Amino acid sequence: MSDELLLLLLPQLQRVDVGSVVVDGDTVVITARTRDGPANCTGCGRPSDWQHSRYLRHVADEAVGGRPVRIDLSVRRLYCENTDCPKTTFAEQITGLTTRYQRRTPALQTVVAEVARALAGKAGARLLGQLHQTLSCATVLAWLLRIDLPEPVVPAVLGVDDFALRRSRRYATILIDAVTRERIDVLADRNADTLADWLRTHPGVLVVCRDGSATYAQAITDALPEAIQVADRWHLWHNLTEAVRREVHAHASCWAKSGPPPQSQGREETTRERWRKIHGLLDQGVGLLECARRLQLALNTVKRYARAAEPERLVKAPQYRPCLVDPFREHLRRRREEEPAVFVTELLDEIKEMGYRGSRNLLYKYINQGRVEADRTAVSPKRLARLLCTSPDYLKDKDRALLSPLVASCPEMTALASHIRTFAGLLTPDADNAEHLRDWTAAVREDDLPHLHAFTRGLERDQDAVNNALTLPFHNGGAEGVNTKTKLIKRQMYGRAGFRLLRHRILIN
Repeated sequence: MSDELLLLLLPQLQRVDVGSVVVDGDTVVITARTRDGPANCTGCGRPSDWQHSRYLRHVADEAVGGRPVRIDLSVRRLYCENTDCPKTTFAEQITGLTTRYQRRTPALQTVVAEVARALAGKAGARLLGQLHQTLSCATVLAWLLRIDLPEPVVPAVLGVDDFALRRSRRYATILIDAVTRERIDVLADRNADTLADWLRTHPGVLVVCRDGSATYAQAITDALPEAIQVADRWHLWHNLTEAVRREVHAHASCWAKSGPPPQSQGREETTRERWRKIHGLLDQGVGLLECARRLQLALNTVKRYARAAEPERLVKAPQYRPCLVDPFREHLRRRREEEPAVFVTELLDEIKEMGYRGSRNLLYKYINQGRVEADRTAVSPKRLARLLCTSPDYLKDKDRALLSPLVASCPEMTALASHIRTFAGLLTPDADNAEHLRDWTAAVREDDLPHLHAFTRGLERDQDAVNNALTLPFHNGGAEGVNTKTKLIKRQMYGRAGFRLLRHRILIN
């Protein structure tokens, strides 16, 4: 190999004298020697050319032509001529080729570090094997932990959120810059004292974006009483949708009347009888806990029945899932009207010619449930709640046609749809939204919507942070994005990473 080609492929060899280039098995072995001349001391930086001895270093480099490269480099050990230097001798280092205590060139170190950053342990070791570098997963993790973490810069607008280390058991806290979305720090738990201590030792935070956690709210109040707390708008909308879903369940007796008849008559009778017993005891002045003891029911069950003004509020709509028969419902309905005694097997043959791919038993079940003769296809409470919480601009024509009669089924459903649209408009920050929120809360409480009333009480408990969320442009969406990336990192490591390693990967990615 000519010197020009060698230096073109390996420019880091320009500062040494190359003796030979041979192929030993599958490895390209390059023999080289450092040149004479002064070298800077690694202790004091003073140049010296007083040679003590030479020794051989074996330095791995990036692969060339599909073969790993090893550089057998003869380097000098020199005396330091500075009598005040703590080092008596030092080994010379070649820029771009050697680093103290390393057996890989800086270029290869960069490759290993970037693979470790992206994939960590076993996955990183497998990828490096394809790059013709043999490293164990433990070595890759050691390289990962060797990457320096960025110095935390305390932002003016801080985002705070929790994420699960072990779901339902252990949680940690992520801190980010809510404006630039840069990761600031990761705390080992979500306790108020831990967050408060971090805020006290890192002054400069003016605004804190958080979810509805009372723990975080108390920590911020204790550590930074003057800081502005901003609730997360996504969590406000999420909590509203949960309240809407419960209200839709409560009014199933209204909007589900035109659908298929319910099949569980015995369950409805049980619900009505239980409602009469509970309200009979309550009318006699018996407390909720005593009602639960006498009727041998859970306290939360008694509370749910006590909130219902009439037993129909507790009757659930039939839970029918979409199935393969739905596209042929109109044909079945028309044929059964024309010929009431038509055989199911004949209907099965007809819809099979139209493209039906389901079973005969599924068709029998569909007909027996009354879904053919119903005024409309069955709608689950979950789907109805989703349609109510979807912007009208994003609804399809068939969804609008389905939603209109359901919303008009009772005054409460009509009021619920109106309140949802009004609250959705408040999620666009505006200086007047705090006043509009008070008007919206008052309007909600005039209607018989107990689950929405509970939602408004939750807003009042965190009124200042909610008002700031609706009037200021800050939000905590960046922290939610970091949590999503954290789930990916945890899955890459099969959930087996300790907190130190997980924190390191979160902060460097």
